[in-house]
Amino acid sequence: LGIPVAIKDLLNVKGQPCTCSSKILEGYTAPYDATVITKLREAGAVLLGRVNMDEFAMGSSTENAALGKTSNPWNLDHVPGGSSGGSAACVAADEAIASLGSDTGGSIRQPAAFCGCVGVKPTYGRVSRYGLTAFASSLDQIGPLAKTVKDSAILLETLCGHDALDSSSIEMEVPAFGANLTDDTSLAGMKLGLPKEYFVEGMDPEVEKAVRDAVEHCKGLGAEIVDVSLPHSKYAIAVYYIIATAEASANLARFDGIRYGLRVDGKDPIELYGKTRAAGFGAEVKRRIILGTYVLSSGYYDAYYKRAQKVRTLIRNDFTEVFKQCDAILAPVTPTPAYKLGEKTDDPLKMYLDDILTTPANLAGNCALSLPCGFSSLGLPIGLQIIGDSFAEEAILKVGHAYEQTTGWHKKRPVL
Repeated sequence: LGIPVAIKDLLNVKGQPCTCSSKILEGYTAPYDATVITKLREAGAVLLGRVNMDEFAMGSSTENAALGKTSNPWNLDHVPGGSSGGSAACVAADEAIASLGSDTGGSIRQPAAFCGCVGVKPTYGRVSRYGLTAFASSLDQIGPLAKTVKDSAILLETLCGHDALDSSSIEMEVPAFGANLTDDTSLAGMKLGLPKEYFVEGMDPEVEKAVRDAVEHCKGLGAEIVDVSLPHSKYAIAVYYIIATAEASANLARFDGIRYGLRVDGKDPIELYGKTRAAGFGAEVKRRIILGTYVLSSGYYDAYYKRAQKVRTLIRNDFTEVFKQCDAILAPVTPTPAYKLGEKTDDPLKMYLDDILTTPANLAGNCALSLPCGFSSLGLPIGLQIIGDSFAEEAILKVGHAYEQTTGWHKKRPVL
């Protein structure tokens, strides 16, 4: 590769701090490399540095960060998205050619849309999670952010491959994602689905117009547009925030002030544990731990967690049926362009709704990408989401590359 790549601050790089943008990991130095870091080193990439994020990847604006907020390069008064806001902002600002992020409920695609770059969420199991600080283990995926679809494809190819250190890693051949993207921009023979459920009530009219214009453009490239339905997607936010918080509650139990990181003394281990976590975790992380513990508790497990898992299966089945009709799905990434810093910090539920169009792909385990498809009247980027079936990265990359090469939105740069 030989290119500089920025690293989201939840991936372990041997000898470097790994804070997850949290006070509780103060003083922690990674003792080993994450598998994706090993793969980057072997490919000759230059590890440029670590970039900011929402604490433990819990957030959609990179404002839930102990290390300070990150601004959107297109307008410094607006958020870059999250949780991989630093990963997207540094690429958009030309501080890095590419970066690594993680996507649990949209955390690569949403900041890519807000910052006007390309972000890919691979199929669950395509990229090893070994060395990623876990948020929700059945949802987390590591992926690339870059300026173009082809750059993202080349980096994705480097990251993929079976890893015995990750039990969810799939053993299958890695396609030549980058080399397979040619100058041929025809989409003839491809069927692209348009789900009515993704054009939600309250969507910014400029976002809807940009996405529908992109759909028409793909039609002009030869694709057949098929109306499809994903009826259970309307439950995705509720299902996601039950399952993700339940898994976070378990995963974050290891941060106790005893083994590593911040330690606040107490008269006994229980007090030490309580004081350390109270001082070390931010408000949003505490909120999600409490919610996750609640839905797993006796008397509520069946009513919430078990039921959410059943609906997750219905969401996955919806995608399975839709991909019998089409090769990929076109949809918005977010209901609005990037909003102002501080606009949603006092209303967590409003922030959670930012993920309404991205969480279904995570719950189903499918691949998806975001790429620029226009700008708002305020000069803020708008993203197009392309969702594929499991292990259908080649299809979504082909569609994205064809659209990108025949438009030019990706060539625009913020004035800094």
